[in-house]
Amino acid sequence: MSKTVVEDCRGVLRVYSDGSIVRFSHPGLNAPLHDDGTVLWKDVVYDPAHDLQLRLYKPADLTGSKLPIFYYIHGGGFCIGSYTWPIFHNCCLRLASELRAVVVAPDYRLAPENRLPTAIEDGFTAVMWLQAQAVCTEPDPWLSEVADYSRVFISGESAGGNIAHHLAARLGFGSPELAPVRVRGYVLLAPFSVELSEPSQKLKGPKILFSI
Repeated sequence: MSKTVVEDCRGVLRVYSDGSIVRFSHPGLNAPLHDDGTVLWKDVVYDPAHDLQLRLYKPADLTGSKLPIFYYIHGGGFCIGSYTWPIFHNCCLRLASELRAVVVAPDYRLAPENRLPTAIEDGFTAVMWLQAQAVCTEPDPWLSEVADYSRVFISGESAGGNIAHHLAARLGFGSPELAPVRVRGYVLLAPFSVELSEPSQKLKGPKILFSI
């Protein structure tokens, strides 16, 4: 029995009748890298059980003073996206350089294989990883020597903004359960928010979405 396409998200994500899922690269999401060496970065596993990684960024010309920490959670409608995509990588390079901050960009498990609130829980785990680094007796010096754990900001774009919103609601004012890590603020960039009762065509969003 041949399988048929059940859902097609503009050719980027296809769900088939046998339950299989295929993701494709899309030229509209590609971009040239702008890595001129002024920002250092590396990848770290923050959740070994699910093989989830995050990317750390910091300015190369450090002055010795501790830097604030800025989380950037990528978008993609909870179904696509990764911090490795050039458009997100370039964004984090610029954030680290212009904000003079340590930028933390976590990946999270995607739908439809992993239904919500899985992505939200992964966002929480990524923040708990930072707390583990702050209290660890042998922390990663790449991070601990420059990071000010008392000045943390959490941002997210689109679906990432939704995750950031849920983190704000869960952690509360001053984020006491993360001590000594303290979240000072949240930045929601066009956060994805929609009622499940919305018509299916509205849930799909505008066709221009993938022309960036």
